[in-house]
Amino acid sequence: MSRILVVEDEPRIASFLLKGLKAAGFSAEATASGNEAIGLAVHGQADLIILDVGLPDVDGFTVLEQIRGQGVRVPVIMLTARSSVEARVKGLEGGADDYVPKPFSFEELLARVRLRLRDESPASDSDPVRLFHDGLALDLRRRTMEVSGVTVELSAREFALAETFMRHPGQVLSRQQLLSTVWGYDFDPGSNVVEVYVSYLRAKIGKKRIQNVRGMGYRLV
Repeated sequence: MSRILVVEDEPRIASFLLKGLKAAGFSAEATASGNEAIGLAVHGQADLIILDVGLPDVDGFTVLEQIRGQGVRVPVIMLTARSSVEARVKGLEGGADDYVPKPFSFEELLARVRLRLRDESPASDSDPVRLFHDGLALDLRRRTMEVSGVTVELSAREFALAETFMRHPGQVLSRQQLLSTVWGYDFDPGSNVVEVYVSYLRAKIGKKRIQNVRGMGYRLV
């Protein structure tokens, strides 16, 4: 049973989320403290985190920065009233896997939770455990990457982007395809987040490995 940590300081919303998640078959607990959430996340107490931004001690962006900085790679869905493009980009570029603005539909949130947990589930016997392409090696279980035999550190978002490219080597992937696959967006959030993360990934695996196909998208060559 997947364990979900709800970090939310509004008791009514926290209670609503806990009831809904438990009814959907998940194990769920809640905290209103960002500092407590950091401790729970670092000690492996969750398979997914639903994280509010406006917390009484440290804000959600700081919580996200702290747990990613300590190597926690579980999916994080930010849930907040801050719905501006700037806030969404800040969350996504900080390592969040999704961003759901308040007010929200629980059915939509639940669908996003299931999607993120499915993305993180172990590969079946028929799925590849490691992906290889021209000196690149991606270990899907250990969540590690090697470039010409040298291990490189990737953030959760960079890893998801690398996996997408390596599952489709030589194929042109549009910006919209990458937004949908890596960020879970079926719409354009109006930011350059794809370009930013392609740049991050290029810096780590080699600039020439990811080709910009003008007017179409990107391709792993």
